[in-house]
Amino acid sequence: MSDFDAFLEIRRHAAEAYVNGHAGPLGVMAATACPASFFPPRGGHEEGAEWVANIYARDAEVFCEGGETRLEILHSDSVGDLAYWTGLQHATVRMAGKPEPVEMHLRITELFRREDGGWKLVHRHADPLAQAGA
Repeated sequence: MSDFDAFLEIRRHAAEAYVNGHAGPLGVMAATACPASFFPPRGGHEEGAEWVANIYARDAEVFCEGGETRLEILHSDSVGDLAYWTGLQHATVRMAGKPEPVEMHLRITELFRREDGGWKLVHRHADPLAQAGA
């Protein structure tokens, strides 16, 4: 098992914390140096390491305790100081102001680079999974 494979388990735990309103674990793995970017599920794009980390923290605030998520990694790899995974994220979340749980299914691509000896998230692309032909 490579160190990136081991890191992906930490990434899974950070995703679980995030859908329960806790951005801290994701914040620890967010890039601290530029370039860094985020293509959020609602559209648009965000750039800059500090700005993107702030967006992650702000967006986690809409989630409440009681969420769960699963990362379905279709493929991943690491070469030198760069790594990625791509796949799907399936979640059932509790959101502020919504009485019922909300299901989310996202297509995900995340890119990482080594910073200070650890893997840091430098790009996340997340968009809603649409049915083929829809």
